[in-house]
Amino acid sequence: MRQPIDLRRRGQRLVAAFALAVLVLSASGCATWNAQFQAQREAGLPPKAELAETPFYPDDTSLCGPAALATSLTAAGFPVRPEQLNDEVFLPGRGGTLQIEMLAAARRHGAVATVIPGTPEALMREIVAGHPVVVLQNLGLSIAPAWHYAVAVGYDLDAGHVVLRSGPFKRDETGFRTFGYTWNRSERWAFVTLPPGKLPATATEKEVTRALVAYERNAKPADAISAYRSGLRQWPDNATLGLGLGNALYASGDKVAAEAAFRRVAETSHLAAAYNNQARVLLELGRRTEARQAAERGLAVAGPMRQTLLDTLAATGSGAGR
Repeated sequence: MRQPIDLRRRGQRLVAAFALAVLVLSASGCATWNAQFQAQREAGLPPKAELAETPFYPDDTSLCGPAALATSLTAAGFPVRPEQLNDEVFLPGRGGTLQIEMLAAARRHGAVATVIPGTPEALMREIVAGHPVVVLQNLGLSIAPAWHYAVAVGYDLDAGHVVLRSGPFKRDETGFRTFGYTWNRSERWAFVTLPPGKLPATATEKEVTRALVAYERNAKPADAISAYRSGLRQWPDNATLGLGLGNALYASGDKVAAEAAFRRVAETSHLAAAYNNQARVLLELGRRTEARQAAERGLAVAGPMRQTLLDTLAATGSGAGR
């Protein structure tokens, strides 16, 4: 994982390194990034968009991580100041903030943090959807990296720039070419934070699943239920999301709904874990015969869960052998 350096202490060196980096960019490479952004006209995106009301927390130090995260969280409805995040995400020994810490802190403050595809189209679509995007850039060179977090809040295809909340600048109008190269050096890493129940405009099923499972670990059951249901509306046959919904419903005390969620996953995906969970909840509901039937169906596909399902079957009062 990467972390930003202290731009204030190394400002002159950074400026020189960055100027050199820009000078050595090839003309064809410059055209490539411009073309990628301009191609979005054909994808139906508006030529210009900006989330002008996005909060701004100026910072010109290595604390750009807390500043960027506070910007994103506050915009999503979870107001927080950068100084409140310093101890959560800033690692003094590293002189900056790791990507994993940014995601974890967002979740601790109640938001669902989801990594989005690293493409100009995804960046622009999130902005159009009203979602500021936290991006990681390398403002230096590959051999002398200067990692920096900023928040993309707008773009202008005619002017050829992205609008960033970045360091001390509220409206850093960064050209597509420059932004593309600095973002590319972080492997185009970016994420959005949203309230539970809302999904990014562009996130993939894999990243949404990963984000929601991680979110559940710190979420209230009601929020986890809302988050999982939003994912299942998009991907109704995702077994991981279905199991997560069942777990969250069970944690909320709604055993009837939890059993129904586990049953749906069992019927559509035939997972041993779903059958086992369904059987256990049925037992707690006093529906012993149905619990035994669910456990027996799970045994047929048990694999490594065979012993667990045998234990569940035994709990139903069945005399099945081991």
